[in-house]
Amino acid sequence: MADARGRIRDRLGEWNVCPELVDDASLVVTELFTNAVRHTDSEKITCVLHQRGAVIRLEVTDQGRGSSKPVPCDAGADEEGGRGLLLVSVLATAWGSEPAEDGTGRVVWAELAAHPAPSC
Repeated sequence: MADARGRIRDRLGEWNVCPELVDDASLVVTELFTNAVRHTDSEKITCVLHQRGAVIRLEVTDQGRGSSKPVPCDAGADEEGGRGLLLVSVLATAWGSEPAEDGTGRVVWAELAAHPAPSC
């Protein structure tokens, strides 16, 4: 997970995006990876980053052995977890999931608005 975060931060730095977006993308990838680890028994989890115009798209692919589609939870005030997808939904302009291309897993994706660093 730390490796994915570091790679995301490095690539977004190369793309000269706003430092706030780098932080948001790092949090989003952390939450998506954490969910893949907690809710599937995947042996392999991958992350892909795309820039499409003014949109940064993060995709985390697992092997799809989880029991359900990802949905935000209604975590209680005293609960330590359960807020990851809620955070993703707040930070992302859109997010969702779809079957992986090979049919054996799931891709959970999030899109964030990209802004060049000088306009922050």
